[in-house]
Amino acid sequence: MKLCLILVCAAVLHTEAKFQHKDTNIILCSETEKEDMYGLDGEEMWHADFIQGKGVMTMPDFADPSSYVEGAYESAVANTEVCKQNLALYVEVTKSPAEPKVAPQTSIYSKSDVELGARNTLICHITGFYPPRVGVQWTRNDVKVTDEASLSRYYVTDDGTFNLISTLSFTPEQGDIYTCTVEHVALTRPLTKTWDVQVALPSVGPAVYCGVGLAAGLLGVAAGTFFLVKGNNCN
Repeated sequence: MKLCLILVCAAVLHTEAKFQHKDTNIILCSETEKEDMYGLDGEEMWHADFIQGKGVMTMPDFADPSSYVEGAYESAVANTEVCKQNLALYVEVTKSPAEPKVAPQTSIYSKSDVELGARNTLICHITGFYPPRVGVQWTRNDVKVTDEASLSRYYVTDDGTFNLISTLSFTPEQGDIYTCTVEHVALTRPLTKTWDVQVALPSVGPAVYCGVGLAAGLLGVAAGTFFLVKGNNCN
């Protein structure tokens, strides 16, 4: 059994306009994993990349350029080491308690508006699960295409659960059916979401009805004119 210790430090910031902002620092560690990230109002802004040995800003491209103070990555390394020491002490004192489990929620949607034959991306958004280990499987028309998909890293939320994003590039064809299936220890059975390609074709109904109505109107005018002429001839 692998336990995970999560430390959440949060502060409420007030601006001159009297808006409240929540600044969060989350430190996570287990026997094999570790994480240190900073967030603002529920959005991640910075995390420590322990593989590349540096801090990474994760704000969107349109945000104002910013960076964390020098030494933030070194502090993250020290914080996670302290976290591991605390975790070992906790396990020893509590005699290896059972690991909590929270089942994930999932949704599936396309990145852009769907156009037949135009390259697009399907997104399977997996949220609110614990512990941070999930399996994700993709199918297209009942054929496995998991090898074509990609996974994001795990994102820690300020309530201690995790989010994950899986993406699949595809070319929409009318009638295609895609599924994203998630497996997690808190689920009694795999959780599957289905997405099918449905592109509405241009409706011809109004044009047809308009044409029929116009033709009927013209026939009515012609018939009325005919009877009027016949009546005049009789007189």
